[in-house]
Amino acid sequence: MRGRTLSAGIALAVFTGMTVTLAAQPVTASPTTGTAVARPIAAPAAVLAAPDISVTNVQAHLTQFNSIASSNGGNRRAGSAGYTASVSYVRTRLQAAGYTVSEQNCSSCTYPSNNLIAEWPGGPADQVVMFGAHLDSVSAGPGINDNASGSATLLENALVLAAQNPTMTKRVRFAWWTDEEQGLNGSRFYVNSLSATQRGYIKGYYNFDMVGSTNGGYFINRVTSTTAAPLKAYWDSLGLQPEENVEGQGRSDDYYFQQAGILTSGYAAGASARKTSAQAAKWGGTANAAYDPCYHRACDTTANISATVLNRAADGVAYALWQLAVGGGTPTNDFSVAVNPTSRTVARGASTTATVNTATTAGSAQTVSLSASGAPSGVSVSFSPTSVTSGGSATMTLTASASAATGTFTVTVTGTGSVTRTASLTLTVTGTGGCAGGQVIGNGGFESGSTPWTATSGVITNSSSQPARTGSYKAWLDGYGSTHTDTLSQSVTVPAGCASYTLSFWLHIDTAETTSSTAYDKLTVQVGSTTLATYSNLNAAAGYVQRTFNAAAYAGQTVTLKFTGTEDSSLQTSFVIDDVTLQAS
Repeated sequence: MRGRTLSAGIALAVFTGMTVTLAAQPVTASPTTGTAVARPIAAPAAVLAAPDISVTNVQAHLTQFNSIASSNGGNRRAGSAGYTASVSYVRTRLQAAGYTVSEQNCSSCTYPSNNLIAEWPGGPADQVVMFGAHLDSVSAGPGINDNASGSATLLENALVLAAQNPTMTKRVRFAWWTDEEQGLNGSRFYVNSLSATQRGYIKGYYNFDMVGSTNGGYFINRVTSTTAAPLKAYWDSLGLQPEENVEGQGRSDDYYFQQAGILTSGYAAGASARKTSAQAAKWGGTANAAYDPCYHRACDTTANISATVLNRAADGVAYALWQLAVGGGTPTNDFSVAVNPTSRTVARGASTTATVNTATTAGSAQTVSLSASGAPSGVSVSFSPTSVTSGGSATMTLTASASAATGTFTVTVTGTGSVTRTASLTLTVTGTGGCAGGQVIGNGGFESGSTPWTATSGVITNSSSQPARTGSYKAWLDGYGSTHTDTLSQSVTVPAGCASYTLSFWLHIDTAETTSSTAYDKLTVQVGSTTLATYSNLNAAAGYVQRTFNAAAYAGQTVTLKFTGTEDSSLQTSFVIDDVTLQAS
């Protein structure tokens, strides 16, 4: 659908804080198709025309989410490998576009996992308009309408905002929530983490949950409120006659924002409730049938999406975003700054690095000088090179002295050219001396869910078929008796300045192979790009055997510990791992 420009007749004539004034605009629509025919009208002088959001691009994100689910046990449930991969997919694209991106671990969630927060660096920090959608699915299926549809809609809107880089009158913050399906836990955790002042900065929260239902309706949360006005204005311009989202009241992530006194609204296309005859008459579709026939089912795939409903939601989000937060001009030359990764840990007496990426977002490339602020006492920050042409990258090195202040700090990286752009890095300084010491591996006994491990679906398990060495859980790779590959990995930061570094894990190998000479099935152990060891069916033993390695070569680095199990076409071999440690002392 072509992007519409709405005039002052249907657009926001006044927007101060969250106060909106609308005037009626005659629109005619076909009663059978719902296709609107609006009079040609001009955009408000004070606001740039909102862009058309490509529904093809939104659908491409949905395809990626569906593929992620297919590769991870068929779902993207919070705390699962599928959810972790979904977070990575969204985060990578936002960082490349220039967003300030952070992950917030919801420790009180049913399945502890991360919210993803992205902020566009423009507009006043105390005037925030927030757009959110839950990123998790139920365990029964891939969750493409519920709620990859809302997640993909916001992702594409965020990418278009970054690409156009208009002047901002308000700060725009996007959020992708975890653990919604278990009781709105991720958004509740976020709201509870905000101070009263931070809550006051948020002038409106807009939620998008299921916006592509195949038998969908056009529903708006708090449809008559001033907060809902820009969302309603766009759908009114299409002659859609939206209704209140009665089915969704109290059932999605806007709830805890509303409970905290933050103004809320959002779009929805309906879940398991049934479309009425009156709704079918004005919107099309099937009366007395569910808005989403695959709600919370395995059939909630990319086939369970109405491109028309999805397109209208995506363009409505863009219209609201532009009305609420975009000013009247675009910088002639502009650039973005991003830091990757967005968090680092360094021990006293050691150093760590991150990459500062820049991109030309408007006009021509320019020279960008780099600087940093906010580093704690005893930590120095340097860049190589100290300036780049926008589109280039630099290495940022953070060096902690033996007496550096310990704790967690926000280091702000500033790029200065014709304009100034910033990005942030969360730096944690550890240790009482030259060696932080202690156990580096998180959840080494696998008893606390999957976090911070990334694993193939089903690898971390309490199945009694292969007992754990200690506790109930362990990591069980392969054992299928057919061609199969399983992986298990964790990113670890190894402190510097210690006398010893010992990597250890307990491994039980059980096999049905009968050969005593051929390694048909293999387990490879890697740290970074280095292979530490390879085991096979030839190493099978009755119980667990401890495997130990010297990890001193990785001191002061952040590396990935990875186990890869590969199995050939017949006769199973199980590689069972438990009690993984990396002790620095």
